[in-house]
Amino acid sequence: MSLPSAKIREVVFQFLFCHDFFESEEKDILKALMHLHKITKKSARDAYLRMTKIKEHLKEIDEKIASASKNYSFDRICRAERNLLRLSIFELFYDDEIPPKVAISEAIRLTRKYSSRESATFINAVLDFLYKGSLEEQKAVL
Repeated sequence: MSLPSAKIREVVFQFLFCHDFFESEEKDILKALMHLHKITKKSARDAYLRMTKIKEHLKEIDEKIASASKNYSFDRICRAERNLLRLSIFELFYDDEIPPKVAISEAIRLTRKYSSRESATFINAVLDFLYKGSLEEQKAVL
């Protein structure tokens, strides 16, 4: 049985968060998150593969975060919020299967769970700025 997308998203966020602190062996992280979330090895691997896709675009994603948070230095964004933004921006710009409103609302949900309501406001503002900017770019092309 496959996991709900909200649960997979949470596991992907935790993979990103772990990798932000240290690089470790895939098997070590898989084992820890399988135990923590009580998920199958296949589900953990699927989440890990999604995390690696995000890391492939990390430079561009981090540039988007930095450009959207002009009044707040990228290095000052706490790791939880930074990785929630990475996940959400990947979903907004690199994953065609997830509707933008779902990506944004899930980012806010996870931020409230792993950070704070104030952080959720910050995450929403950054994602809203980037999403609206991309819509304006699309209109300009047409």
